[in-house]
Amino acid sequence: MSTWKEYQEKNKDRFLSELLELLRIPSVSARSEHKGDMQKCAEAVKQRLLDAGVDKAEIYPTEGHPVVYGEKIIDKSKPTVLVYGHYDVQPADPLNLWHSGPFEPVIRDGKIFARGSADDKGQFYMHVKALETMVQTKTLTTNIKFIIEGEEEIGSPNLAKFVSTNKALLKADVILISDTAMLSLEHPSIDIGVRGLSYIEVEVTGPNRDLHSGVYGGAVANPITMLAKMIASCHDENNHITIPGFYDDVVEATPAERKLMAAAPYNEAEYKKDLGVTELWGEKGYTNNERTGIRPTLELNGIWGGYTGEGAKTVLPGKAFAKISARLVPNQSAKVITEKLLNYFRQIAPPGVTVKAEEHHGGEPYMTPIDSKAYQAAAKAIQATFGKAPIPVRGGGSIPICSLFEQHLGVKIVFMGFGLDSDNLHSPNEKFDLANFYKGIETIPYFHKFFAEG
Repeated sequence: MSTWKEYQEKNKDRFLSELLELLRIPSVSARSEHKGDMQKCAEAVKQRLLDAGVDKAEIYPTEGHPVVYGEKIIDKSKPTVLVYGHYDVQPADPLNLWHSGPFEPVIRDGKIFARGSADDKGQFYMHVKALETMVQTKTLTTNIKFIIEGEEEIGSPNLAKFVSTNKALLKADVILISDTAMLSLEHPSIDIGVRGLSYIEVEVTGPNRDLHSGVYGGAVANPITMLAKMIASCHDENNHITIPGFYDDVVEATPAERKLMAAAPYNEAEYKKDLGVTELWGEKGYTNNERTGIRPTLELNGIWGGYTGEGAKTVLPGKAFAKISARLVPNQSAKVITEKLLNYFRQIAPPGVTVKAEEHHGGEPYMTPIDSKAYQAAAKAIQATFGKAPIPVRGGGSIPICSLFEQHLGVKIVFMGFGLDSDNLHSPNEKFDLANFYKGIETIPYFHKFFAEG
């Protein structure tokens, strides 16, 4: 609608300025030293919701970081859309690889560079500004509720309790999430599913202290060597995961779905160039898009032990550590896979070392039905602003709270992400294209219009 476009164009500089203020708050949920920043960010989000026109906004404390809730109820007989997002961000390490300060946002080449720009402050803020647009132009056709949490990046450990005890508060007809990506502005897409997650940490202990590698090397098992052997055993020569029972519950994609995925634009040369690699790696028998969407994976997220400081120190370490995650697909269970991972590492401990394996967090995979009223409204919204129908794709990332929402609230989720896979999520130099930010604000009001009409 032209009134939306006019309002957004008139206020676009302010929209951006407000987002940059949010990005300056180092709301890192994983670090205890940022507890004050988390509270500050929650308060800022609450104020932004009030400024946008919600009837009320509140900060709900949890055993961890707070949840921000807001609502705009125009007519209880109208459909209600619950918007989910998160204001917490990943740690910015390694800092030396950033081209500018992670919490000092800069605009370069039409992109916002800052931690949280795409994941997820920039994306949930599109919904806040879309609400303002509809309120100010008196065109809001649905009730809107917001739940913006502060613990998504650490597995949302307190969200289940909050949701289960606030079902009436969060009651809605659909949940709308912008914490995913699309292929590009030229080839818009909608994620119809996200993968689940299982995350563990392994500790390998050898001798009771660090040893001189000359005096003891060759006589005592080195924990780093043993851990490396254990990790290497997790894949075979076809890059197939070897953990017993890992694939037992995997739902194989149909030939029709694989054909649909193959229709998505993909340039392998550009893909490799963007990542700075000469060859791709993955499970034999599947394309790259399939490996990152419809297949489960096992990845080493971090490994450390021994001496890693400047210069040399000839040491045989007493301990070695690794963080390991698995991405899961329907119908794998995070609980089941986590137990398989833990048991595997405990059972394959070589002689001479002991292994301790513990769970961090996890979440279930989730699929959105493409024949639902909500999905069709999202597809029509993208058609309205992009001039072409979106391509349905399967996302490789995880949003652990999806199955939790459906379990407690009994409604489906629609993903309307406007980021890109190349946005350096969780990496140095995270960015969000200005064009994508503004396109999201332009598109979201159409979703509410079409969902109300459907």
